[in-house]
Amino acid sequence: MNKSELIDSIAEGSGLTKKDAEKALNATLEAFLKTLSKGEEVVIANFGSFKVKERAERKGRNPKTGEEIVIPAKKVVSFSPGKNLKESVA
Repeated sequence: MNKSELIDSIAEGSGLTKKDAEKALNATLEAFLKTLSKGEEVVIANFGSFKVKERAERKGRNPKTGEEIVIPAKKVVSFSPGKNLKESVA
């Protein structure tokens, strides 16, 4: 499912127009972005949680040359599915 299909689904399920559904989705995504960029967690009950984790610096290898390289530390977003999501997929 891509963004436009998600907008269609939101509009159909909520009775909103596609334009209003798109505004609602964009506002939701913007709120996620602002919260995660502050390093805070986003928790959606019965769905899951998004949080920012630190990935430590580590050693790796250049696959072309086999040369050892250092992969720098960085922050990444991780998602942990909630119980209902796990059960509905299983």
